[in-house]
Amino acid sequence: MEPSDFVLSVVVPVRDEEDAVPLFLAAALPVLRDLTPSFEIVFVDDGSADGTARVIEAARATEPRLRLLSLSRNFGKEAAMTAGLHFATGDAAIPMDVDLQDPPEVIPELVEQWRAGFDIVYARRRSRPTDTALKRVSAGHFYALFNRLSDIPIPSNVGDFRLMDRRVLDALQQFPERNRFMKGLFAALGFRQGEVLYDRPERAAGKSKFRFWRLWNFALDGITSFSSMPLRVWSYVGAAVALLGFLYGGFIVVRTLVYGRDTPGFATIAVLVTVLGGLQLLSIGIIGEYASRIFVETKNRPLYIVRDFAGFDRALIEEKRGELSRLAVLPRRASRRADQSGEDC
Repeated sequence: MEPSDFVLSVVVPVRDEEDAVPLFLAAALPVLRDLTPSFEIVFVDDGSADGTARVIEAARATEPRLRLLSLSRNFGKEAAMTAGLHFATGDAAIPMDVDLQDPPEVIPELVEQWRAGFDIVYARRRSRPTDTALKRVSAGHFYALFNRLSDIPIPSNVGDFRLMDRRVLDALQQFPERNRFMKGLFAALGFRQGEVLYDRPERAAGKSKFRFWRLWNFALDGITSFSSMPLRVWSYVGAAVALLGFLYGGFIVVRTLVYGRDTPGFATIAVLVTVLGGLQLLSIGIIGEYASRIFVETKNRPLYIVRDFAGFDRALIEEKRGELSRLAVLPRRASRRADQSGEDC
């Protein structure tokens, strides 16, 4: 393809990022305009409580290639990213963060690798000096643990920032699960994958929405979505504890027959009850993690609900309404603002 022969979609989930959006557009638009005249930036407003949507709509007055998908509430970054990828119309799509920690200057390198024949080109963080030491260490341990437990390894130090070919996007749309760990889903897709290295800069504005507890739950979602090893481990632990129990019972019987009846110690009983009770509660908790995710999936609730569109073609929305009928809820009619905008909505 010649430089102008492809359409590129950039998908940007946002939540309470009104200060970051202008900085992102100032950095990304020159890069995209130099790369190809046929591009779009699909913003997904994931239930912002500030003026994020107003800032994006104001920017659309000077750049019609901006799109805005407003969700009815906060569904989480994974769902918001999925929504943006569902509505991306390009020959390739790039999900990235609005805070400029995913540098737009890397986009031409991703496109170059894609044009060389790779279906997925992920951006690997060569360095992440802006992260705390605790975050770097915990992230490294998570990648190592995940790849040890899962049959589908994910590349370390790689976030959501990557380029995906249209064939990959079409395949991704066939994944219907509600508990979505996108890094795992991207790896599960397969295809031919390449990489580009970059240095991760500081946030341009705002604060990260991911605190420790959210990161912990995110890690649990990833492991339980792509590995049944924690369940299998407790089968082995249960068998080992039962074996030890039988051996200890046999030892008590033999000792009683040889030396006569003795009085068992309170400390031994207390330790055994505490340890076994703790193991049982821990195993029940792990089973509960899997059961809760089964419960969520069986309810079959929408992955996301769209409140409003801006900048999208009506024909595309109607097409997506049919394709996503089991996965998302789209409005039946456009808002007054969209009706006043002409052909798009």
